[in-house]
Amino acid sequence: MALLRRRRRTLVGGESFRDADHALLPIPPTGGLVSAHLRNVEGRPLPGVNVAVVETEGLRRVVTESPTDPFGFYTAAVPSGTYTLRASLGGYRTLTRDLVVGRGDHAALGALTLSADQGSTRPTPGEWVIDDAHSRLGFVARHIALSRVYGEFTRFRGSIVIAEDLEDSSIDVVIDAASIETHNAQRDAHLRSQDFLAVDDHPQLQFSSTRFAVRAGNTWTIDGDLTIRGRTNDVRLETTYLGTQTWNGTRVGATATTSLHREHFTLNWQQMVARGIPVVGSTIQIHLDVQAVLQL
Repeated sequence: MALLRRRRRTLVGGESFRDADHALLPIPPTGGLVSAHLRNVEGRPLPGVNVAVVETEGLRRVVTESPTDPFGFYTAAVPSGTYTLRASLGGYRTLTRDLVVGRGDHAALGALTLSADQGSTRPTPGEWVIDDAHSRLGFVARHIALSRVYGEFTRFRGSIVIAEDLEDSSIDVVIDAASIETHNAQRDAHLRSQDFLAVDDHPQLQFSSTRFAVRAGNTWTIDGDLTIRGRTNDVRLETTYLGTQTWNGTRVGATATTSLHREHFTLNWQQMVARGIPVVGSTIQIHLDVQAVLQL
């Protein structure tokens, strides 16, 4: 199997980029490589773009499909032939490029720019009430550095006010602390106790946004104040807007993630096992799936 060293390439207009000069890429004996660098109109790299290489003849099957890396680069080895490269990401218009890959060739497409699809990046202004039956407030914690414990809060309410200028929008959410659920009664009782959430003294968790910011396409950052056990700290939600659908009203969907450090909210209970490994990890990963209904 031959090897191809990636090299510095000059793009249209004299711009150049270096895509991992040190990397050795295997080329199949009867095929070649496809590479591209995906970015937005501002020239910023786009990670997570779904890139598919599709046959242009015959069954038109997808030969390979994978996301761009954190720097927006995509590389794949494919059999020789004629293909269409299709790049798609929520909030952007799908981009296609035709290409021919010969034996031992490197079909380097260079920098490809995705344009924002404005119709899918902005919800309708107004008040949207969170539908708790079709939303999930989940979290993940490490247990003795070996596995993960998955949980959620099952009772919550909130609203999202989308302003004409998206950056003036706001979110307010109230969560019933006692509704924490990890599918283990003994563990759930401990999480409700004074060691953790102290639900008798602090029955609610609250989140109120302080700032909306559009990053690119359908991705936003939402800054806000989160109150747990009477202690308030700022958090940032990395948010992906999923669009609008009509079903029992007009609905929007979004996902969001963030990380919390328990100690910032005085959730300090801890035990250690052998070699000083904590029973419960300090960092808690938060995963939100939210669906909200427009109020008329």
